[in-house]
Amino acid sequence: MQPDHPAQQQAPKGLAWQCINGCGACCRLDPGERPEALEALDAEEQELYLSMVGADGWCRHYDTGGQRCRIYESRPRFCRVSNLASIFEVDESEANGFAIACCRQQIRSEHGGRGRVLRRFERALRQPPSPAEA
Repeated sequence: MQPDHPAQQQAPKGLAWQCINGCGACCRLDPGERPEALEALDAEEQELYLSMVGADGWCRHYDTGGQRCRIYESRPRFCRVSNLASIFEVDESEANGFAIACCRQQIRSEHGGRGRVLRRFERALRQPPSPAEA
């Protein structure tokens, strides 16, 4: 991982990463906006990643109207937050904080730093995690 990567921040104690419905920020795959994501993947995954990027920069499997992934159950490894730490070579003990920081960064980028989506994400972090997350 790059030393200045913004997602290197630690999560405050007591916060547990959780995905929220209706966000989709991680489905914005534009490699011009997320070069670190592409660089972290091996050649085969890079090819798959690039094949998933639509003309508008969003994943072609993301339903923008319904704000959901159409291939969620069979999505690739790099689309699973539970794999972020291994993909970016982050110690497993820091995986939760890394996932939180990555999501915060992406949500701010897509929905704004003071928007409703970020507020919902921050509230979800303080809730007990659901067993089916990631």
